Amino acid sequence: MAVPAYAPDPATPRPRAHRRWALLALGWTCFVLGVVGAVLPLVPTTPFMLVALWAFSSSSERFHRWLYHHRVFGPPLQRWQRERALPFWVKLVAAGSMAASLAYATFALTVPGYALAAMAAVMLAGLVFIARIPSRAARGLSR
Repeated sequence: MAVPAYAPDPATPRPRAHRRWALLALGWTCFVLGVVGAVLPLVPTTPFMLVALWAFSSSSERFHRWLYHHRVFGPPLQRWQRERALPFWVKLVAAGSMAASLAYATFALTVPGYALAAMAAVMLAGLVFIARIPSRAARGLSR
């Protein structure tokens, strides 16, 4: 019988109890943040769900299977596993959201310069990461 693609590797040893609980807590925290991201426009959903899926894969086969086959969050996670690519429009939305957030923090809020520099550095790292992911065509958009 073939092992399903979503199953953890049976050769991988089970994590110790404290690591397992920490990964479960990380998984549920990222899941909740991902759900918040599905509602709030400037909070990302997919990265949190990817981390949650990874944490569950290392701590709970049941929760990993549940999230991987979730009605709403499962298809993007499955597509990511299959293609390891993002639509170009997603990259544009991510870049635009980061730029808008940084502009808002710069001009509308009273944020110290070191905090703005830290925000810009984190956003730049995120942009570099996103830019390195291959793009895929989505509904006629290509790149």
